Amino acid sequence: MIQTNVFDYIRVLDKAADASWLRNEAIGNNIANVDTPGYKRQDVAFESVLKEALGMSRYETMDAKVANLRVERLNGRPYTDYANFSYRIDGNNVDIDNENVMLAENQLRYQGLITAINQEFSNLQTAMQ
Repeated sequence: MIQTNVFDYIRVLDKAADASWLRNEAIGNNIANVDTPGYKRQDVAFESVLKEALGMSRYETMDAKVANLRVERLNGRPYTDYANFSYRIDGNNVDIDNENVMLAENQLRYQGLITAINQEFSNLQTAMQ
């Protein structure tokens, strides 16, 4: 029998969905400030945080890695992207076309995460029947 705690995975998926939501807000702010002189684009780092947390224990199974994660420390970190870079005279570094693509990508990621969470609960419901 598989020895895993499904709620460990659900907690990680929940944190990923939270970070995706934060990223959506950051992208929305970027789009809203596309014409604001001196504005620097914002983004949210989560994937690198998760990769680092999972990489701490190299010789464990994925179930063990997820079970040992300190989920409370697994948060998306907002940051200023390319703070010293601007291709515009006004100092703004937001590219509206890029932001629209990033928004679409992030929305798909968020929908996928919510679907995965729902599937985990569906699997639990099936197992309990």
